[in-house]
Amino acid sequence: MTNDPWRFVVADLTPRQIVQELDRYIVGQDAAKRAVAIAIRNRWRRQQLPDELRKDVTPKNIIMIGPTGVGKTEIARRLAQLVGAPFLKVEATKYTEVGYVGRDVESMIRDMTDLAVGMVRQEQRALVETQAKERVNERLLDLLVPQSNTADSENAEETERHQRTRDKMRKRLESGDLEERMVELNVEQKVVPMQIFTNLGMEQVDADLQGMFERIVPKQQQQRQVPIKEARRILLEQETEALIDRQVVIEKAIELAENQGMVFLDELDKICGPSASAHGPDVSRQGVQRDLLPVVEGTTVNTRYGPVRTDHILFIAAGAFHSSKPSDLMPELQGRFPIRVELTDLKKEDFLRILTEPKHALTKQYAELLATEGVKLEFTPDGVEALADIAFDVNRIMQNIGARRLHTILERVVEDVSFEGPDLKEKHIVIDGPYVRGRLTEIMQKEDLSKFIL
Repeated sequence: MTNDPWRFVVADLTPRQIVQELDRYIVGQDAAKRAVAIAIRNRWRRQQLPDELRKDVTPKNIIMIGPTGVGKTEIARRLAQLVGAPFLKVEATKYTEVGYVGRDVESMIRDMTDLAVGMVRQEQRALVETQAKERVNERLLDLLVPQSNTADSENAEETERHQRTRDKMRKRLESGDLEERMVELNVEQKVVPMQIFTNLGMEQVDADLQGMFERIVPKQQQQRQVPIKEARRILLEQETEALIDRQVVIEKAIELAENQGMVFLDELDKICGPSASAHGPDVSRQGVQRDLLPVVEGTTVNTRYGPVRTDHILFIAAGAFHSSKPSDLMPELQGRFPIRVELTDLKKEDFLRILTEPKHALTKQYAELLATEGVKLEFTPDGVEALADIAFDVNRIMQNIGARRLHTILERVVEDVSFEGPDLKEKHIVIDGPYVRGRLTEIMQKEDLSKFIL
């Protein structure tokens, strides 16, 4: 068993612990939480297997089915924060069939590989940071106490005097006395990358040409007068990049993407469509499904860093499936998502919990926002209950948009306080049941609620 940290990013998180972490931010939906927790833990379990068996164990991809606003995207977003692995959230609707204007589905793997490279590079930066800072100090001393070109290198007295001056400057530099002192520095001018063919679905061609131009076009250097504190930042960037082995970064990143990568494919239901034979080619529905199939099944995608295999990347798909159902997907694609989880509609009790229990509940957010103006916003239990009741009723009468309804209702309730906040004489505002209903009575009495609460 290896100690490589990139291979065991969730080794210390059991499924129960993952669910407990998700519970801090998301109310209910226990089945979905359990499914993603098991999928994440299975990735760690796979790494413990012998090599000959490990390569045959493929991830069990997940489809989360449920109406909008019940927590599908939030589960994925919070999962990304828990997992130290490249995680990409994309919408299926942005892709089209290969050969047509738009993005092809393989670009999601390229994007995820870019994320992996950034993660590994950040890790490598941390490893070389101490050495880079030492080299920066030496370069700053060279700028402050330059070696005389006319000095005789064999003159012991001259060398000793230069060393004493350098040691004295080193102490002042380390103590912070010279932070505002100006030095002249060569700064590399960054060239704005050209975007070529991107809108033609040729992202890889774009990336390759961009890399070629970066190698061909000479780097422009500019002399600048900057203070020591700014020079330290510029030099640290230069020295860090010089110490990082680019090839090692790429190799680690590809391994990380292939073994720990996760893609959250949202709005999957929007690419369910009629068969092409009945209605002609549909490049944004059936075409995308056909292109998506090999990527989910396992193929090799060419990226700017080299080929990346998708066999062990975990795909989590989600969709409301209001006007379609998972069985409308291509049978082959359905088979690549063996785990299906249904998320339930939110009840009054769920709205009440959403307003109070999560670590960053909406009521806490509004209170903290207005506290910056010196306004103390206090939500009483009956006020929170009134917000939950109205949100549930409006969702039932109108379009059900789940927990997103709370944003619109809360915004209307605190609208006056938010507007008048800086000028309020009374800085303590109590949001109770009568206050909430008083602010929303006019809206609730209207027949066409959609004109007032979106």
